[in-house]
Amino acid sequence: MKSGFAILIGRSNVGKSTLLNTLVGTKIAATSQRAQMTRDIIHGVVNLPEGQVIFIDTPGIFKDRKSSLTAKLINKAKNALSGVDVIVYVVDPSREIGSEERYTFGIIRHLKTPKVLVINKSDLPKNERRFTADYEAWGIHFDSVFSLSALRASHITPLKEKIISLLPEGEAVYPEEQLTNVNNYFWVAELVREKIFSVLDKEVPYAITVETDSIEEKPDVTVITARILTDEERYKRIIIGTRGTRIKEIGSMARRELEQALNKKIYLSLEVVVDKHWVERTV
Repeated sequence: MKSGFAILIGRSNVGKSTLLNTLVGTKIAATSQRAQMTRDIIHGVVNLPEGQVIFIDTPGIFKDRKSSLTAKLINKAKNALSGVDVIVYVVDPSREIGSEERYTFGIIRHLKTPKVLVINKSDLPKNERRFTADYEAWGIHFDSVFSLSALRASHITPLKEKIISLLPEGEAVYPEEQLTNVNNYFWVAELVREKIFSVLDKEVPYAITVETDSIEEKPDVTVITARILTDEERYKRIIIGTRGTRIKEIGSMARRELEQALNKKIYLSLEVVVDKHWVERTV
């Protein structure tokens, strides 16, 4: 039996979290067009006849923006490389290779760990994937190269088969019914944060977070309370919106997805709180 860890690494917005969800077959990680949506090390477990692969989603490398949050997230991604069995380097062929991509590639280039290059977003029209050949030229540094669409779940099986072949022999790390290392509190918070960026797009900075305070199971409904944390009063006003329209829309979208995923009635209570020190406290 094969068993081991395969890390997903790459710069922001290349589709690592979407790929994790597709590989596992269910939504574990929040996704967004906004940079640095992923802030924690998330495991997604895939069980195959040959063994078990634990995929590790990591924060995107976002080198040019200078902030304490960015520095912490880059360090998380780098530290997660320690002890993994396979490196899955994910790139976006619609974006040219620049200083940020070279910096990201430089983090893994000289590591002895087996490496797989994933050129994502094959579902885009060919004229939008203008830099595919540039990434393919990097293939000499990798054990294999795959072109696929994480969003459309195309050509995923060959990637799984290659990764399992690169893993060492060993026993399963997770029981077969467990798909991730995150609990429901974390999952709910991530889903709410995803909906914030869906509703507000670029009206608020990416440096906001969500904390789930309670999940209470009642006979006919699950009651969830959570807080949205931002570091400035003006962003709190934007998140709430005129007469609470924005916060209601965020809550409604999150509630609908929670009900669909959990197959039960959800009551979701959201509060917006200004906390200037949330980054130091939570990341």
